[in-house]
This record gives sequence, structure tokens and C-alpha cells, in this order.
Amino acid sequence: MKILIVADEESKYIWDHFDPARFKDVELILSCGDLKASYLSYLVSMIHAPLFYVHGNHDTTYGQMPPEGCDCIEDRLVTFKGLRILGLGGSFRYSPGEHQYKERQMRWRIAKQKPKLWLKGGVDLLVTHAPAYKLGDGEDLCHRGFESFVSFLDQYRPRYMVHGHQHLNYGRNARVRQYKDTTIVNGFGYHLLEV
Repeated sequence: MKILIVADEESKYIWDHFDPARFKDVELILSCGDLKASYLSYLVSMIHAPLFYVHGNHDTTYGQMPPEGCDCIEDRLVTFKGLRILGLGGSFRYSPGEHQYKERQMRWRIAKQKPKLWLKGGVDLLVTHAPAYKLGDGEDLCHRGFESFVSFLDQYRPRYMVHGHQHLNYGRNARVRQYKDTTIVNGFGYHLLEV
């Protein structure tokens, strides 16, 4: 299955110069946050694949005008074509505002998923906005990753974790990294993933 991952910055290549041939085999779109709702609606209408999203720390207008034709998977475990996908958006709390969490709040969000994870027999793909701590995060409070995500990867060993929040043009991150059994993908801009 080919999955389009998007995050943080609308791609001019997709939005201004859309090439249907490049995305014809895409079966699923995953948004890791901080994108305009109109961009997500555009993607789902042009690519004709379902789009699941989580919130980024800047997605404050989705409450009034959510992306049309897209499904929010915040704190949900969904199955698509046999792939079990869990969504946990937001960033580390660095200021007042929506979609920001302290470490204990994210741990609580994860704890509430345990019954679903047990019933489904685990998870294949974790979709987040923030990265895991010391696995592609930044040094500043705003871009710090969650330690609870590392614990999650250790316990549930999903095949993939996809995140945003860390712009690749910051110069300190790799697009893809491996952590034990999990391939971690930074979805900044866009990335095509074969699952």
C-alpha cells in the first residue's frame, strides 16, 4: 500500500503543480498536523483516497472549519485495509494554547488507549505531530519530543511512526530513522511511504 504523509508546510509541488501520475497509486493520506484545512480538503479531492489527520500545535481553526472530506483520528485506533493506525496529535506544551500537552497528559492519553490496543492486538502505525524524545526532536521546549512515545514504541513496537513538527530545513533531522522494530518517518512537506 502506498501512503502519502504530509505535515507542517503545504507543498507547492502538490498544490501549484499537481501531477496526478505521481500520486495515482496512493491509497491513504496521513496528515501529521500544522496544515491548512483547505489544503487537506484539496488533497482528498485530487487524490481520491481517504485522509486521516491529527492536530498540530498550530491547527487552531479546525474546530470552526475542519478539513472537508477528512477524518480526525485523534485518540482513535482505526483500521484501514488491515493496517491498525493510532492518532495522537499535538506538541509538548510551551505556551498557552490548544493541542499542547505536558508529558503526564500525553501519558494519560496513551493509557486510555490500552483497552483498544489490547482488543485489536496492537498497532501497526502511530501518527503523531510531535516526535519521540531524542528520536528526531529539537532541544528547545517547543520542539521537544515526548518520552511517553518512546515508552509506547518500546511496549507496542509498531512497524511505523509518522510525525511532523520538525521542519527538515531546520538542518538537524533525517527524513527516516530506525528505532528497534519501528521505522520513524518525518512527514515534513510530503513523503511517500510504501507499506
